[in-house]
Amino acid sequence: MKAWRPLLAWLLAAAALAWVLHGVDSRAFLRGVTGIRWSWVAAGLAFDVLSYLCQGWRWSMLFPARRLSPLQATRAIYIGLFANELFPLRLGEFIRAYLASRWTGLGLAAVVPTLALERLMDAVWLAAGLAASAFFVPLPPLLRRAAWILAAVAVLGLLTLLALLLRPAAGTPFLRRFQALRTQLRDAARSGALWRGFAASGAILAAQILAFWAIQRACSLPFGLGVAAVVLLVVHLGTAIPNAPANVGTYQFFVVLGLSLFGAAKSAAAAFSLVVFVLLTLPLWLLGFLALRSTGGTFSQLRREALAAA
Repeated sequence: MKAWRPLLAWLLAAAALAWVLHGVDSRAFLRGVTGIRWSWVAAGLAFDVLSYLCQGWRWSMLFPARRLSPLQATRAIYIGLFANELFPLRLGEFIRAYLASRWTGLGLAAVVPTLALERLMDAVWLAAGLAASAFFVPLPPLLRRAAWILAAVAVLGLLTLLALLLRPAAGTPFLRRFQALRTQLRDAARSGALWRGFAASGAILAAQILAFWAIQRACSLPFGLGVAAVVLLVVHLGTAIPNAPANVGTYQFFVVLGLSLFGAAKSAAAAFSLVVFVLLTLPLWLLGFLALRSTGGTFSQLRREALAAA
């Protein structure tokens, strides 16, 4: 990994946080981080955990021959997310792929396509959500362009998926390189796992929106579920590119940007961006740490083993 990439990620995070906190009224900010209603926090954390359970279920369905159990998939996801909280540029995705490979005895070449398929499903749902939200709120030009780019990538990915599913086995020289993925996809399509995976992707996004909305209610922000959905979609789009660990800085930036579309005061939005970040991150750290301990290894050890396997 180039040394300048993590440094650039941290610089962007610092700049984003500086913008979020610039000009914030300290009294209004303190009011925003106090008086939290903890019953709504509990609901938000429950929905957040539910989203990762749905993700584990989806990944296990997409796995070749269903050799990865939902529990194993969820453990690997939490370990990968925990790694992403500590290291820049999404190193955790590589670690969770290695863990699944180790637990199932399959090579990384059979595991990585399942991660790519997950990302494609997420992109389709995100693009659809942003398109729907555009009817309710005018998105800034930069976000509109980013949404169009995401939609184009999702359509391209779907066309590639259809080509792999429908073209004859011989196909073109380019498609023949993806023969193993083609077999995987066809097996998943025949068993219905592919379509259930798309449905599970919608459930994941719905649980994430409900978690975000519950924390929004905990902080007494005067916005409904629709606003929470739009703001979270903006956050997902803004943090899609790998950056600093835990998306720190960029997460807060896009929360404030999203809430500003609905006229939220910057001080209240900045306070909420920090509260929702902490409340939804701490359980991930705890569960990720416990999942990592259950493997008997450390991140440095897993990283060395993953690189060796690759």
